[in-house]
Amino acid sequence: MTPWQRIAALAAASALTLCVGVAPAFAQKDYPSKPIMMVVTYPPGGPTDAMARTLAASLKNTLGQPVVVENRAGAGGNIGAEAVARAEPDGYTLMFGTSAPLAINVSLYRKINYDPVKSFTPVIQIGHLPNVLVVNPSVPARNVTELIAYAKANPGKLTYASSGNGASSHLAGVLFNNLAGTDFQHIPYKGTGPALNDLLGGQVSMTFTDVLTALPFIKSGKLRALGVTTRERSQALPDVPTVAEQGVAGFDVSVFFGVVAPAGTPKEVVGKLNAAFADALKQPEVRKTLQGQGLEFAPSTKPEQLGGFIKAEVGKWRAVVQKSGAQLD
Repeated sequence: MTPWQRIAALAAASALTLCVGVAPAFAQKDYPSKPIMMVVTYPPGGPTDAMARTLAASLKNTLGQPVVVENRAGAGGNIGAEAVARAEPDGYTLMFGTSAPLAINVSLYRKINYDPVKSFTPVIQIGHLPNVLVVNPSVPARNVTELIAYAKANPGKLTYASSGNGASSHLAGVLFNNLAGTDFQHIPYKGTGPALNDLLGGQVSMTFTDVLTALPFIKSGKLRALGVTTRERSQALPDVPTVAEQGVAGFDVSVFFGVVAPAGTPKEVVGKLNAAFADALKQPEVRKTLQGQGLEFAPSTKPEQLGGFIKAEVGKWRAVVQKSGAQLD
């Protein structure tokens, strides 16, 4: 190869390198240039699906591209989460995540093929769905303090229903027993519906369920609300004090919602997505709809807020799962 040929070859290689380096920058600048898929890890029709679709419908005006919701249910949310973790980190695949795949499952399942902290880039924390501790009216307690006193005076008598082993309604009881020194007996069911049916019938003493599900039964007097399980009182039940307010310090249980992208998604793309979601959450009609679906909004919409929150939740639920002895395949 002559000197001139070597110079030409080096120039061509440099040009190719430059093009490769510039292409992602152009792609990020033009993002999004096609529809975005947002994975929901549960079947259609539930509260998670409803919230995701409410937000997705409002994003097109800001992003200029439709956001399509795709339901990938199964294994407590792990199937959808694994699919998103393996997706190309280009901003075109997102997950509308919840407590299970983003905090609990890593400790609950013997093996999952993603890490809730390392496999995702946080985009925005949306908010949470508060839970409430409700009892059958036959239980002689009007508040949490009285419930704890009754439980300690009658060891092994009180039972609590959950929607299944390892569900948040199960782990809430484990956390309560651990913090309050009670011995509520866990009775698992195959879903929230059967658990509530037996609670209404008096076959079990209590349950921890979401405010939206419990509200009609509380209003009708069929169930008695003793305490909201989050740090702050629920907007739907402003007169019901939190469990923590009533002496069980550190008790904070809810289903949280956040949007994540695959790890490695460019910062500029995350910034555009974050701004679009934050704008949607400011729209009065969107807020009204989400509040009607039970959502209480996160105090901050910054990506790092969600990242720190997920890390803290993973640690909290790891200890609770270990205490419960629950383990799923």
